[in-house]
Amino acid sequence: MTIALLSHVDLDAGYPDRFEAAGFTLFFATTPEQRNSLDPQIAQQIRAVLTIGSIGLSAAEMDNLPNLEIICAQGVGFEHIDVVAAKQRGIHVTHGPGTNNSSVSDHTLALMLAITRKIPQFDAAVRGGEWKKARWNTPGMAEKRLGIIGMGNIGGLIARRAAGGFDMEVAYHNRRPLQDTPYRYFPDITGLAQWADYLVVATPGGKDTVKLVDAQVLHALGPDGFVINIARGSVVDSGALIASLKNHEIAGAALDVVDGEPQVPAEMLTLDNLVITPHVAGRSPESVENMMTLVLSNLTAHFGGKPVMTPVPQ
Repeated sequence: MTIALLSHVDLDAGYPDRFEAAGFTLFFATTPEQRNSLDPQIAQQIRAVLTIGSIGLSAAEMDNLPNLEIICAQGVGFEHIDVVAAKQRGIHVTHGPGTNNSSVSDHTLALMLAITRKIPQFDAAVRGGEWKKARWNTPGMAEKRLGIIGMGNIGGLIARRAAGGFDMEVAYHNRRPLQDTPYRYFPDITGLAQWADYLVVATPGGKDTVKLVDAQVLHALGPDGFVINIARGSVVDSGALIASLKNHEIAGAALDVVDGEPQVPAEMLTLDNLVITPHVAGRSPESVENMMTLVLSNLTAHFGGKPVMTPVPQ
């Protein structure tokens, strides 16, 4: 007998076969419509769910899966999984810390370079036959100040790469200062933004960080500052960001996440001082392999009667 697993995400080529070989029968519900209209007979069979933090699983959805035993978040985030409801129902919840750190860090620096050096505009100009007209003078990143909101594993890796590769001065904001770190600590985000040339948002999502970066923070960042969000769209106030970009109160922004994604506010799409990528910072062949291997390890451990490897923090 195989174990029925419901996936909220499409799997890259080869991974469905690996799940099947490990004893799982896959069912997919990758859109809200599919999740809301799941066949009751299939719902009865589901014993495991694979999801991501920005989709998650609510208490009501758990109630519709009466035989559910385990929820696996593919990446590190699990902000839309009702962990309390899962615990009350005896459902295990796991996530994927560390699986995509390198990929997210790579992408963060790529976004910083893209918005600073106007890479998308240069590319479009050359393709449009305007080589000579488009030789604009754009600033560099070396020896600038980088402020990081959320000095966790990913924030720390971004800091090391920026400091080591670009000689950037790094500071950070967390709920509390870290021990044994060379970086300056700011107890408030506004102070960090006022100090920084670049403000990278790398904090977890969820109700505690909604609109953490607001109009006041963006005003403090100033007309030469850039904000980069590779965390969750909800952490940055979209309305305040659009206004700041329109009025050139900040120099620019680069986002891998948008509040309400995959829908993007129409006003964002007209801004030439904004770079957007479709929540792909954590995606690379290496990171996907890490994530899927860990998901399978957690699933096989649970259904083999062993403790899961990476339970979410309680």
